Amino acid sequence: MNSKKLQGKTALITGGGRGLGLAIAEAMAHEGARLVICDIDTSTLEESRQSLSGIGAEVLALRCDVSDSAAVDAMFAQAGQHFGTIDILVNNAGRMPTSPAEEDLRKKHYAYRTTPVPRQSLGITSSLTDEDWLKWWGINMHAVFYCTRAALRFMEPQRSGKIINIASVAGMGAGSMHSPGYSATKAGVISLTKTTAFDVAGANIYVNAIACGGVLTPPMQAYLDGATEEQRGNLFQLVPLGRFAEPKQYASLAVYLASDEHYFVGQILSPNGGYVI
Repeated sequence: MNSKKLQGKTALITGGGRGLGLAIAEAMAHEGARLVICDIDTSTLEESRQSLSGIGAEVLALRCDVSDSAAVDAMFAQAGQHFGTIDILVNNAGRMPTSPAEEDLRKKHYAYRTTPVPRQSLGITSSLTDEDWLKWWGINMHAVFYCTRAALRFMEPQRSGKIINIASVAGMGAGSMHSPGYSATKAGVISLTKTTAFDVAGANIYVNAIACGGVLTPPMQAYLDGATEEQRGNLFQLVPLGRFAEPKQYASLAVYLASDEHYFVGQILSPNGGYVI
């Protein structure tokens, strides 16, 4: 008897060229899934394709700007032509607040929350420009809708499917108030998860989200490497476990939500080390 949870299933993973997306692709490959990975960075995409092929997965790697609805539709059409259908969608691609200016705001925020300083306005929202606000929506919010809509065109007729949206604790509270645009879009992903789940559950399509806490992806590791010991201490003071999770720990949850072993519909599962309880 084959014990692989995703044998014979085709999974499309956005942002699959590195970090958490690649970890999810690897975990699903080990469970027998055929893979479509997309990314905007073709250099990491090809390297990841080769790595996944090396562990025995059948992989289609496609460059796609998922903030472009026409590009998304073209990618799904190519994936459908290659594999016949899409059984699993992981909306993982996203923009993170990692620019130098955003990192400065992050450090300011963490220090304000963890050290005894006078209460005051941090001036973050009032200084946000239109450009700063709008840059979050294309990949963090519109892309999730575009890919979900395209996937449902396969899933609704076959009356089966799993959609997993990668959200964040930033969408559940003020833990990332240093980046209002990021937080707002991740809250939007949570809301879209719930409304879509209610819409399509009757067609045996399960839609859920993983609201990540700290994940040791390359951008986060770079931030930690550049932070002082005090700044790292301020950050980890906010997490009861005192550490962040490895990508594979989130990937195992994605595999579970992609499998037939659960009864979750429209739920927001948040592995976060106690950051939000």
